[in-house]
Amino acid sequence: MFKEYDVIVVGAGHAGCEAAAAAANMGSKVLLITMNMQTIAQMSCNPAMGGIAKGQIVREIDALGGYSGVVSDKSMIQFRMLNKSKGPGMWSPRTQNDRMLFAGTWREMLEATPNIDFWQDMVKGLIVSRGTVEGVVTGMGQEIRAKSLVLTNGTFLNGVIHIGEKQFGGGRIGESKATGITEQLVELGFESDRLKTGTPPRIDGRSLDYSKMEVQDGDEEIVGFSYLPIERIKPKQQRNCWVTYTSPEVHEILRTGFEKSPMYQGRIKGSGPRYCPSIEDKISRFAERERHQLFVEPEGWNTVEIYVNGFSTSLPEEVQYKALQMVPGFENCKFFRPGYAIEYDYFPPTQLKFTLETKLIRNLFFAGQINGTTGYEEAACQGLIAGINAHRNVHELEPFILQRSDAYIGVLIDDLINKGTDEPYRMFTSRAEFRTLLRQDNADLRLTQLGYNIGLAKDDRMELLREKQTNIEVVRNLLADFAIEPSTANDYLNSIGSSPLNERTRASKLILRPGIGINDLKNVIPALGESLSGFDPLVLEQVEIQLKYEVYIEKEKELVKKMATLEDLVIPESFNYDKLSALSTEARQKLKKIKPGTLGQASRISGVNPSDVQILMVYMGR
Repeated sequence: MFKEYDVIVVGAGHAGCEAAAAAANMGSKVLLITMNMQTIAQMSCNPAMGGIAKGQIVREIDALGGYSGVVSDKSMIQFRMLNKSKGPGMWSPRTQNDRMLFAGTWREMLEATPNIDFWQDMVKGLIVSRGTVEGVVTGMGQEIRAKSLVLTNGTFLNGVIHIGEKQFGGGRIGESKATGITEQLVELGFESDRLKTGTPPRIDGRSLDYSKMEVQDGDEEIVGFSYLPIERIKPKQQRNCWVTYTSPEVHEILRTGFEKSPMYQGRIKGSGPRYCPSIEDKISRFAERERHQLFVEPEGWNTVEIYVNGFSTSLPEEVQYKALQMVPGFENCKFFRPGYAIEYDYFPPTQLKFTLETKLIRNLFFAGQINGTTGYEEAACQGLIAGINAHRNVHELEPFILQRSDAYIGVLIDDLINKGTDEPYRMFTSRAEFRTLLRQDNADLRLTQLGYNIGLAKDDRMELLREKQTNIEVVRNLLADFAIEPSTANDYLNSIGSSPLNERTRASKLILRPGIGINDLKNVIPALGESLSGFDPLVLEQVEIQLKYEVYIEKEKELVKKMATLEDLVIPESFNYDKLSALSTEARQKLKKIKPGTLGQASRISGVNPSDVQILMVYMGR
């Protein structure tokens, strides 16, 4: 019934979909096995993609030739570029998505991808011989052979759902857990542990009073994630989101449920996400705060279902309900379902190579929450890398590895492999020491050639990249040659409080001034505007960023070279970390506990961010 496949992918969440698409698009024969064909690419938690640092990851996936950016753009109902008030290294795209359209678009794209077969069943075991994986055994008893295997089991491995004092098996609410794989892998010598994540209640939007909330509009310019020319929604078509807040009264009601909370009663053993805590965690850890922000997010174009971002909880459902009724706008709210926590098995990722192949079993790859991460974006990029390397293993090609200086994807995998994680890992811009280099706007300039070289990014992407590179060079030369007379610019410069010109000045030099951009000069100087009129706005933005931040970009390139020498920098065993007040509290605790021997080792400790390492470098005179 089944032929032998090049690659089997187990699980069809964000990691599994990207892994299957990557391997298939590079030429491997792929079987994607899922427990439920109706939940392919399900957005298990919030109906959104991207955000701070996560948006950079989605753009990198797209630049390499993955699908997440395309799917997100086709299913968006709102777009926002976060952190625009900060430097471009912090800008982060985010889409609010139609949950059902997102999953449906993913399935359509997978079904349209040659080389992918599908099978609905649970995988209960692996076929392993002499240290090499050779296939899987399904719940219905089929043995399916493959040369390479990617496990992307999400939260399904021995998953347990908690709501107050109730607990039951499941990988998601209403879906069965997966059993057998953890036990077999432990027998084979793998270390496993438990983690916890959670989700908020879903609300009937017809029962909410939006007049009591703050409206959160989408951007007036929709950039999206994908570098391909995808038809996206128009700004005026976007759905609104809203913001409201908890209060001391809400917190008091929530506290009444603590005695039945699975977290506080010790029924949940796994660690939860530090940076995305439950609402009960927030009111305990930040007891001094009188309110917490809640984002009220629609689930799609044609549904009234609402996601209450910021109210993740596993308290008893009646406590959840009473507390939410005290939130402005939620006085008459109706539940579709309560929030819940889920506990599941994962495998500490220090057991993996940089390709995401396991060290113990050849041709076996792990990607996504099985490696201790949280978030669609973190899972998707791991799936992409695992799928690429599963294909390359089968065809005896060199491994594909991204460095920390190449991409946020490289930062994530390097963190996981070298630092491990004992709590759900989430990407932040602070984790990347080279974030001026790793901007969301230049992911194609950094990565599309690499994706093309390995056969993942196709000709259309390379043509777009080459055209963009050519236009960037043309615009840079044009600005370097265009001389601006004082008489044409001084009125404008005086109006914005910038020093007037005393002599002819090149446009490229004037753009270096704070508050002056290419578009400003285009409007003030018609001849320049006419010269630049035919260029894509994103090309002009790219040139402006390159000019304004050239000094910082060069400094980071130098830092890339210097960081390679960290292994030679010894930290004395008696070093007193308490005297470095600039270190984060978490970093100080971890450094005192582990006592790394070198700065290189320190930089790979979970909880020690690049900024902490730089503080140590400064203190040590390096």
